[in-house]
Amino acid sequence: MNTRIIKVFMLALLFPVILVAHQPTSPAGNEEKATTQMTKADFLEKIMDYEKNPTQWVYKGDKPCLVDFYADWCGPCRITSPILEELAREYKGKVNIYKVNVDKEKELSQVFGISGIPAFLYCPMDGKPTMTSGIARDKEQTKQMFRDNIEKLLLSKNE
Repeated sequence: MNTRIIKVFMLALLFPVILVAHQPTSPAGNEEKATTQMTKADFLEKIMDYEKNPTQWVYKGDKPCLVDFYADWCGPCRITSPILEELAREYKGKVNIYKVNVDKEKELSQVFGISGIPAFLYCPMDGKPTMTSGIARDKEQTKQMFRDNIEKLLLSKNE
């Protein structure tokens, strides 16, 4: 019961941050999304078919990718969303950034052992993926964290 009260209290504290973080990036608010929403079928087709290869990682993508496991109700996830949109534009043609809603794609969450969100799966062209979770203290540090991980885990392995 105490954990539930603490969670409600934390959400109340984060609510103003959520409202600020959820502002549209363009004045009209109709800018096209640079990230791509993924379903299980999309994941099996574009990233890895874990049904055909349950014991071996076989990446199917045409460029490295970052997969954001998130939920609409998650405060830190809502903070990362505009950051990932910006980075998807910045790394366009080099890295794909996908989003998986853990409430809608429960099987994908279970397959990757997602127990806390936000969680991020970095998939290089060669080698095994790397899973990270959480965000930094503020927006700029979080953006830099993503840039560092993209450069180190995805792009440096492809050179």
